Amino acid sequence: MFLKHFNAKLPSNTQDIQNSPHFREGKFQNLKQHKRKGKSSFFNYLGRLLFEKKINTKPVEPLPVCPINKVDLFLLDDHNIHLYRLGHSTILLKLGKDFWLIDPVFSARVSPFSFIGPKRFHPTPITIEQLPAIKGVIISHNHYDHLDKKSIQALCKKTEFFIAPLGVDGDLIRWGVRQSQITTLDWWQQHKVDDVNLTFTPAHHYSGRWSDDHSTTLWGSWVIAFNNQKVYFSGDSGYFDTFKEIGERCGPFDICMIETGAYDSQWPLVHMHPTQSMQAFQDLNGTYMLPIHNATFDLAFHAWYHPLETITELANTHNVKLLMPKFGQCISVGSTFEQPQWWPSSSTANASEQVMKG
Repeated sequence: MFLKHFNAKLPSNTQDIQNSPHFREGKFQNLKQHKRKGKSSFFNYLGRLLFEKKINTKPVEPLPVCPINKVDLFLLDDHNIHLYRLGHSTILLKLGKDFWLIDPVFSARVSPFSFIGPKRFHPTPITIEQLPAIKGVIISHNHYDHLDKKSIQALCKKTEFFIAPLGVDGDLIRWGVRQSQITTLDWWQQHKVDDVNLTFTPAHHYSGRWSDDHSTTLWGSWVIAFNNQKVYFSGDSGYFDTFKEIGERCGPFDICMIETGAYDSQWPLVHMHPTQSMQAFQDLNGTYMLPIHNATFDLAFHAWYHPLETITELANTHNVKLLMPKFGQCISVGSTFEQPQWWPSSSTANASEQVMKG
């Protein structure tokens, strides 16, 4: 009874879902479907959570965060794409005179419960209350670290549009967003809002917020084009051949925001190791790579700084231009960006850990 009430949904646009070529046997499918791991995999993961010792998966010192002043947001020019990384995969964009959010997660935890689950390492550089009016919220999929109920409920009061994958409108409506505000898309479909062109592109992942809704809503990545500039947002994805197709059909990109974090040998098909993130970036035909999906929540077993260190080494090896801003730092397409290393090296972090243990 509790589970049924907990996961109660309002119906989404079922006709569009049924017509999708990616929806079969009651679930959305990846372009190349992989076999799901069974209960033994779940119990193995549970055993690791209970008994495997985690090392440096959380920072011992406060992370640097640059507070965002609302007034400064309006001083940015209206001709270039400007973006701020607010944490994990949450991005604030200024496109022309309007502000947009990608995968807004402002809550302290990414969990169905407020008292347990991965807790935020750092505050957001700006609160929802401090944000200016939001033109649109863009959602990649419905996992808790990308679609946050409390954030959506707060944002629907100051947001004009919500653009999401097929099926996600059910959750949005249940949380207070009006149907008239929502546009849902299938892979390769496009949507235009004034001078902003959005293309919903594939990813190799899955969806679900509870035990009974696995892959009943779609997931994906986004191409955002404005004023002859383009950025790409990967959402969550394992490495797959379609990155190259996205680059060929939609690129080149000024900035590619690529998932680089929360990887593990137990789930290699739905999240990328940094070596795969680098390959995805090269496939996409981008100018700058901005690693996301890291340094905010403890979602795996690797050290929290390992994605940052590893992708930096790979970028140096492959001569790739990397963007590694502090949370709250502004990045403007076409402008130079100074980025001193703000995270510790592995030796520094290990030393700090030992000091803390005393």
